[in-house]
Amino acid sequence: MIDVLVVDDDYRVAAIHAGYVQRVAGFRVAATAHTASAAWDALRTKGCDLLLLDLYLPDEHGLDLMRRMLTMDGPRPDVIVITAARDLASVRTAMRLGAVHYLVKPFGFSRLAERLGAYRDLRSRLGTLDAEADQDDVDTLYGLLRTGRSVGKGYSAATMALVRDAVRASAPDISAAELATEIGISRPTAQRYLAHLAQQGRVEILLRYGATGRPEHRYRSR
Repeated sequence: MIDVLVVDDDYRVAAIHAGYVQRVAGFRVAATAHTASAAWDALRTKGCDLLLLDLYLPDEHGLDLMRRMLTMDGPRPDVIVITAARDLASVRTAMRLGAVHYLVKPFGFSRLAERLGAYRDLRSRLGTLDAEADQDDVDTLYGLLRTGRSVGKGYSAATMALVRDAVRASAPDISAAELATEIGISRPTAQRYLAHLAQQGRVEILLRYGATGRPEHRYRSR
């Protein structure tokens, strides 16, 4: 489970956001806080994996809290900024301080769920990598942070990562039907993702002729 600390000066808004978090699979609310000092105490005593942080707090600006978090010993939680602040200076500073997403209020459940899902996919993907990542791995990780839009319209970064991993692991190649069975997607979906990767030059298409004389498309990683 991914433990989340929800920080917002408005008690009602904090409760709404906490409710949103609880509805997303793989997440749970570790604590809520309504001031920077309370958030800091929770970070030191309870810890969390992810901080949903409002910037307008009564005792300290959220960006200053993020700066203070840089002094923490050990692993620091990731941060999704949730705020009404729309000025580019705040957005730029949050990015420089390491925010993985910046979500402008007001928003509904689906918007936050999309960001949380992308973050969950990112953590899952990081857990499957070795000590070193190649460029394809890096591209996938950044694509996940962008909630899948970087891999192409209509494609999921998480599914694309699964497809690419399966093709890489196949020896010496794989068909769309085999891929679909292996990662649990439909054959048409597998064909669509493989065609997209082939168009990008990420996989090579091979033709294998069977007993019927009809060619079968096989795929291998480039």
